[in-house]
Amino acid sequence: MKKAITVETTIKSTIENVWKLWTTPEDIMQWNNPSEKWHSLKVENNLKDGGNFLFRMETKDGAEGFDFSGKYDKVILHKLIEYTLDDGRKTINEFAQTGNSVTITETFEPEATTPRDVQKEFCQGVLNNFKKYVEK
Repeated sequence: MKKAITVETTIKSTIENVWKLWTTPEDIMQWNNPSEKWHSLKVENNLKDGGNFLFRMETKDGAEGFDFSGKYDKVILHKLIEYTLDDGRKTINEFAQTGNSVTITETFEPEATTPRDVQKEFCQGVLNNFKKYVEK
């Protein structure tokens, strides 16, 4: 991966619960945003090797928005999700259970026009929001 960015979070939960909440469209719509200013309007998720996904994210005021979409390259239940976005960038999500916690590590190729620190902060914000959603 070209100059990849890595973010991670550790969540107090079981791997089964984390996986379910990470992959179910109804749940994804609840947590898939980096801050209160954003929300997910639509989620399609065909989680299997070769399956497609589409997450429509927008600011609540409608000023910004984008489709986060691509194809799953490799899915290993409770361990790994690898995908390629429609623009060709790759992402790896790794899930590891340790005791009462699960660590999610996301490594992704940044896009060229947005500063790296902005992309890292955005993705870390999404992971932080997921952690809050799971641990509520």
